[in-house]
Amino acid sequence: MEIYDTEEEQVAAIKRWWKENGVSTIVGIVGGIIVIVGWNSWQSYSEDKANQASALYAQLLDSVSNKKDESVEKITERIKGQYGSTAYAIYAELLLAKTRVEQGDLESAKSILEKQMKVADSKELRNVARVRLIKLMLATDENEKGLQLIAEADPSSSQGFSASYDELTGDLYLALGRLGEARTAYQSALREGSRSPLLQFKLDDITAADIIESDAELKSEPVQ
Repeated sequence: MEIYDTEEEQVAAIKRWWKENGVSTIVGIVGGIIVIVGWNSWQSYSEDKANQASALYAQLLDSVSNKKDESVEKITERIKGQYGSTAYAIYAELLLAKTRVEQGDLESAKSILEKQMKVADSKELRNVARVRLIKLMLATDENEKGLQLIAEADPSSSQGFSASYDELTGDLYLALGRLGEARTAYQSALREGSRSPLLQFKLDDITAADIIESDAELKSEPVQ
């Protein structure tokens, strides 16, 4: 550190330093202020946007609960248009698909779910869309397509959905009359910790069907 003997030397040193560094110092200070103000403004804007999207989504939930289908359509479009970059846009699409199912427009519902299965910004929501689409395929007897969708699910990004996929696999095999494969899938769902209250009943029904089939075969055998 430099030490100056007189006040004049100190003033002269300050002047020299300011001449050499003053402009860059001001630029640095101003730049720092701009960054801080910009960040705070962005946070405030993002928070306001999230709050507005949340309020609009609450209106959507109310419209769904009260079966106001026209409002569901309009509010969903507003959320997609104004808040398309938020998760609320995806939630709105999933609710719209549910409304379309209740209206009997299954093809439209499938289109919505197929899109969200690919573009949703989280693996959980992509899996939710896939599961709902498979259920629709089961309902419309597109069982082989449903099995294909399950086979295409990425195991690394579908953790937490294994039991659901296994149970749906069982449902699809059962619809195809492939009882042995259905039983295996249901048993796998149980091992994966499925909480479905109907799963054990499904397994019991398969067992009962096997017993009836075995009895029928025995009765049909010729007596020696």
